[in-house]
Amino acid sequence: MQFGIFTVSDITPDPTTGRTPTEAERVKAVLAIAQKAEEVGLDVFALGEHHNPPFFSSSPTTTLAYIAAKTSTLQLSTSTTLITTNDPVKIAEDYAMLQHLAEGRVDLMMGRGNTGPVYPWFGKDIRDGLELAVENYALLRQLWREDVVNWEGKFRTPLQGFTSTPRPLDGVPPFVWHGSIRSPQIAEQAAYYGDGFFHNHIFWPPEHTQRMVEFYRRRYEHYGHGSADQAIVGLGGQVFMRTNSQDAVAEFRPYFDEAPVYGHGPSLEEFSSQTPLTVGSPQQVIERTLGFRDYVGDYQRQLFLIDHAGLPLKTVLEQLDLLGEEVVPVLRKEFAALKPAHVPEAPTHASLVAAAGGGKDSTVHAPADSVTGQAR
Repeated sequence: MQFGIFTVSDITPDPTTGRTPTEAERVKAVLAIAQKAEEVGLDVFALGEHHNPPFFSSSPTTTLAYIAAKTSTLQLSTSTTLITTNDPVKIAEDYAMLQHLAEGRVDLMMGRGNTGPVYPWFGKDIRDGLELAVENYALLRQLWREDVVNWEGKFRTPLQGFTSTPRPLDGVPPFVWHGSIRSPQIAEQAAYYGDGFFHNHIFWPPEHTQRMVEFYRRRYEHYGHGSADQAIVGLGGQVFMRTNSQDAVAEFRPYFDEAPVYGHGPSLEEFSSQTPLTVGSPQQVIERTLGFRDYVGDYQRQLFLIDHAGLPLKTVLEQLDLLGEEVVPVLRKEFAALKPAHVPEAPTHASLVAAAGGGKDSTVHAPADSVTGQAR
């Protein structure tokens, strides 16, 4: 099982000091957080995509490429790639390039995001959101799997004899997760292709998460990819820890109360009792996280949000130390002991290459000029 962290790249005032970090400070902080994640033994670092304040991550591939150069084992992912408003051609090229730069340590999570105005910013209509997600992803898969693509759809200009470059590393595209909090259509899409389904397990009660994951598992089996319990599932979550649980609650409360996404609503205690948010000791985080298996079954990836709501970098790095030293080693051991042998691990580039019968040079050698892209 993979354990890691994700960030949504928010630039939020620290409610205890009133100070808001600059974009430059937050960018540097996220780079430090990613490198620290590898240092403490985590498996995955995932970065969101946003195109509006108070977020900075408008170009995840740029950031992840830098992190790839500074790390050696960390799996790099996104905690949303906007499949609805990004051009599938650009996604195909950008993430194949990142795959080469990171020597395969790349996967990505497709999603529609939660910022409605992003659609007109990129010339799209939010009412087409689900149709865009379906059509764009179908094209992306084709671009990664066929050297020469002829394609026509509803939402972009046709393609004739188009080759996306670079080709996927070893001829194997990055693994794709489909992220959704509330849309069964996205779970259906993940199941149809045999891709992973990631439920951002933060804002909703366990019963909702259970229904979404169960639906995905049933449909995964329906489409013939394996038994329901072999479906590839990931969960999000948010934690804040101190050695003493009362200290954790006291320290995190002002950040919770002012957080842009859940502040000024239910109390910290109410929210923690109704959702998977866990604020307390490392042992409480271990017990809560192990409990997720009771209602989603064996799953492959657990990501924690730890840098949201204005928490200072020093505090976030301390959280990473606790995750790496006290929490994740126990979770690895306990989840491994519980997992049946027929349930797969999270896909990696190496496992996908092996499943494909080995890697191949996927370079397309085609005579063409630099103006038209066509052979003379």
